[in-house]
Amino acid sequence: MSRHRPKTLPARNQRLADQIQQDLAGLVQREVPTSRAGLVTLTGVELSADYAHAKVYFTVIGAEPAQALAVLTEKAGWLHSQLFKLLHIHTVPTLHFVHDEQLARGFAMNALIERANRPGSRADDEPEDPDDARG
Repeated sequence: MSRHRPKTLPARNQRLADQIQQDLAGLVQREVPTSRAGLVTLTGVELSADYAHAKVYFTVIGAEPAQALAVLTEKAGWLHSQLFKLLHIHTVPTLHFVHDEQLARGFAMNALIERANRPGSRADDEPEDPDDARG
């Protein structure tokens, strides 16, 4: 009889991603200097199917995203080793940090909606033709 490996359930992938996010958030809060990286918030983790790589999405307040990304990338190896100690799993994924622009897009969309809903807004009107103004 052949041995079959059980299929990895997507729920396990999500649980592990959530645990990595939670553990990393604590590590980042304690160990990454806010003077260099700003206030970093982890917004999500996506794991590859083989658990070898993790995309860690973050937002930042008080620093440029590129600056925070540089600091997080610099600390990625150390964070990986700390995760190895915390998770007790065979394969701890390599961390790849990505700035999450969804929050900024959400704020921009909210501003557009607010502007369109203001009384006296010309959002529904046709744009004025500059040739008509010359008369």
